[in-house]
Amino acid sequence: MGITRFIFFKILGWSIQGKFDPSIKKSVVIVVPHTSWHDFYIGVFARRISKTQINFIAKKELFKPPFGWYFRWMGGAPLDRTPGQKKVISIAKVFDAHDEFRLALAPEGTRKKVDTWKTGFYYIAKTANVPVIPVAFDYKTKTVFINKAYYLTNDVVKDIKNLELYYTNISGRVK
Repeated sequence: MGITRFIFFKILGWSIQGKFDPSIKKSVVIVVPHTSWHDFYIGVFARRISKTQINFIAKKELFKPPFGWYFRWMGGAPLDRTPGQKKVISIAKVFDAHDEFRLALAPEGTRKKVDTWKTGFYYIAKTANVPVIPVAFDYKTKTVFINKAYYLTNDVVKDIKNLELYYTNISGRVK
């Protein structure tokens, strides 16, 4: 057992249910609930254990020296966040620049508990023509749930309601 698996399973006591379909090379991975900074390292451990490339986007300034190499190594892609940018289109174009790109996003848009998701993830997936993969971090059971890909329709309200069903009875670290 490698050090990552030992820490994740034995020391932290987490488990993983489900797996990423290796044939799906591009997707938007939504991680819900996102209520704590602890989600970052739980996600990094789960990503490494699943042996699946999961990416993120961040402001382009983070990709300059001295730490730019680290953010790229971790799967990051720079994004120009200056005003006037069409961010959904810009992010969707990042998919075109890669043979494999799974973009992790938190639909809540914050680490606080929210009642309504932001829809950017939806429009990014639609514009990039990629499925959404719902992932849940359940702190009550210490389980990462990796669900099957969800292919969006043209009904944003229906799709978001269907995606929210994956998170019924899931407890974030902060309630």
